[in-house]
Amino acid sequence: MATVAANPAAAAAAVAAAVAVAEDREPQREELPGLDSQWRQIENGESGRERPLRAGESWFLVEKHWYKQWEAYVQGGDQDSSTFPGCINNATLFQVLFPSIPTDDHKPILYEINWRLKEGLVEGEDYVLLPAAAWHYLVSWYGLEHGQPPIERKVIELPNIQKVEVYPVELLLVRHNDLGRSHTVQFSHTDSIGMVLRTARERFLVEPQEDTRLWAKNSEGSLDRLYDTHITVLDAALETGQLIIMETRKKDGTWPSAQLHVMNKHMSEEDEDFKGQPGICGLTNLGNTCFMNSALQCLSNVPQLTEYFLNNCYLEELNFRNPLGMKGEIAEAYADLVKQAWSGHHRSIVPHVFKNKVGHFASQFLGYQQHDSQELLSFLLDGLHEDLNRVKKKEYVELCDAAGRPDQEVAQEAWQNHKRRNDSVIVDTFHGLFKSTLVCPDCGNVSVTFDPFCYLSVPLPISHKRVLEVFFIPMDPRRKPEQHRLVVPKKGKISDLCVALSKHTGISPERMMVADVFSHRFYKLYQLEEPLSSILDRDDIFVYEVSGRIEAIEGSREDIVVPVYLRERTPARDYNNSYYGLMLFGHPLLVSVPRDRFTWEGLYNVLMYRLSRYVSKPNSDDEDDGDEKEDDEEDKDDVPGPSTGGSLRDPEPEQAGPSSGVTNRCPFLLDNCLGTSQWPPRRRRKQLFTLQTVNSNGTSDRTTSPEEVHAQPYIAIDWEPEMKKRYYDEIEAEGYVKHDCVGYVMKKAPVRLQECIELFTTVETLEKENPWYCPSCKQHQLATKKLDLWMLPEILIIHLKRFSYTKFSREKLDTLGPGLL
Repeated sequence: MATVAANPAAAAAAVAAAVAVAEDREPQREELPGLDSQWRQIENGESGRERPLRAGESWFLVEKHWYKQWEAYVQGGDQDSSTFPGCINNATLFQVLFPSIPTDDHKPILYEINWRLKEGLVEGEDYVLLPAAAWHYLVSWYGLEHGQPPIERKVIELPNIQKVEVYPVELLLVRHNDLGRSHTVQFSHTDSIGMVLRTARERFLVEPQEDTRLWAKNSEGSLDRLYDTHITVLDAALETGQLIIMETRKKDGTWPSAQLHVMNKHMSEEDEDFKGQPGICGLTNLGNTCFMNSALQCLSNVPQLTEYFLNNCYLEELNFRNPLGMKGEIAEAYADLVKQAWSGHHRSIVPHVFKNKVGHFASQFLGYQQHDSQELLSFLLDGLHEDLNRVKKKEYVELCDAAGRPDQEVAQEAWQNHKRRNDSVIVDTFHGLFKSTLVCPDCGNVSVTFDPFCYLSVPLPISHKRVLEVFFIPMDPRRKPEQHRLVVPKKGKISDLCVALSKHTGISPERMMVADVFSHRFYKLYQLEEPLSSILDRDDIFVYEVSGRIEAIEGSREDIVVPVYLRERTPARDYNNSYYGLMLFGHPLLVSVPRDRFTWEGLYNVLMYRLSRYVSKPNSDDEDDGDEKEDDEEDKDDVPGPSTGGSLRDPEPEQAGPSSGVTNRCPFLLDNCLGTSQWPPRRRRKQLFTLQTVNSNGTSDRTTSPEEVHAQPYIAIDWEPEMKKRYYDEIEAEGYVKHDCVGYVMKKAPVRLQECIELFTTVETLEKENPWYCPSCKQHQLATKKLDLWMLPEILIIHLKRFSYTKFSREKLDTLGPGLL
């Protein structure tokens, strides 16, 4: 492009100078051949313009008026005719000169010479197309107007058509740090984005070791990454005049366009001059993302993989069309992270961009909650493999059984089949082969297959014992409760717990009843046949010594076991304190009551005996006080209680009542013997507490719950605050002793890695839900299966399975492995 002055003489000189510096492609003219020969070479033959188009070759535009004059000259038959066309002149195909407004009134108006084609030119009306050979013939015979560039265009291949690309795409190339200076470059629609990137690097003199990438500014003003450098300009939907920005990675491994976390910005300012050892770089925790950081640190220190990304080998292997991949985005995000960590310019980095990219493709990792590190690593390796898979189109591969062939041959075939569909740096580094052997239990048929793996998920040896802490409540009121630490089978029953406790206490297991106590009430009463797995480590387990059964059987002479709660009567928070509330306290009891004493009076005496360690009896003075008040209370109504209009404390939701461990309906009920639900009905002498039948929650009278009228009742001991303060010793009631077994700690022997692998490779029998179809028996069989490690990868990933799963539950293992966990 050049400028000329408005003065004609000056303009002519300027144009001459501009044309002189323009590329002069005019070859030296040759002697004109005969007119017939010219016609044949230009119009017909292999070099003529009538021949078919071929993709990739060059064709040239010639102005239609000049070409018509040449046709008239050749067809006229007179070589000295006045119709001689002269030099080829395509001036009318180019855009006209346009003025440039001067900044100084004393300077002349300038014109710019523009060699761009006019818009809307039509073949056959404005120009004709000639193949390269025909064009060069005409130029050698007639010459090209001095200074004019030849209009060369490429033949492109579009779906179902080939055409000469008259109007290529003109892109404005700029650098991210110098948006004011652009280079206008023409590209064919079939040129790749990689060609655009290489051209931009050449124009901006980028060093070979520097990383660059392209952004396209769309019509909305936002920027889109041009990820895939293998697609064409047409596929990327780039248009003439579109701004293409080339971005260069900084020395610290980050991109200028990256929207970094605020913390990362502060750190980059502090570490601007920091120079450390590459690879020694921390990862900042984003909430509870330590699971991600630990996996990334492990993977970052795999030499083969890190060098692969640092040397930009991944750029040529990015697979953007893999439907199983993430369009190369996971691979690029991981590459950016590795280059930052290994730049040596960071003490630590914030993996915010990588975390967002992972959450975008795997929604289970959205947010900042804790997850399993192995699950993240598995997703990342699979994502990297599919993004970098060298196999662009996966073929169908039929799996073949060994059929008696040597293992070496079958294994080699299985690995080759695997590589036909999966070929990446991940496969090269982390994939190995299992040997799987299945044996039919009926016919003995053996099936051997070889399967690829990326990591080993090995089990930890499981301990078959567990430790439970329980409190033993003896029947002897003089003995305090005892704390015991018992070693019981993990898959045992409640009866096994009673047997273990019997060895410490000398009490027969048949005289024990196990209960889960929660919030001063019985959460559950266990039957002897229930599994120990129903007891959690956090449960408060009480074992009571009893001499009878909780299910009253008519005609039996056994003692009756009565559940007893302790309650305190407290003023309710009412504006006039017109009624009372009841609140549970202390530990509940299971009290054995002889049948011949099963009356309210007898039950009171039994309870006074059981509570004698921390409940003192009234002395003679207290009895006198009671007699003096008796006359005053004789004419009053009955003592307010829960069944006479007294208010109860709002009961807590009942998660699992004792009814799960007690027969709901019995032929012999407490009410049949006691006659009433409350005692004493009137004060006759000094009593420390009152008794009342309640529901399993211990928070309401049974009469308020019709469903429980026919169920075994619970007894509540209701204390007046003054009486409780005077006769109930809370410190003594809460006291207990520790048995010698409490100091026992079950040793956790660390395991060796070899034990885990041996456990992984042991023979196992398939489950009923996953049978194997035997080709010999022609039916599904519960075959035996054995896995062996046939071929190990360069880098072996071992995942220790910290959870043991059953059909109904899972359990976290606490086995230690030195150097592994």
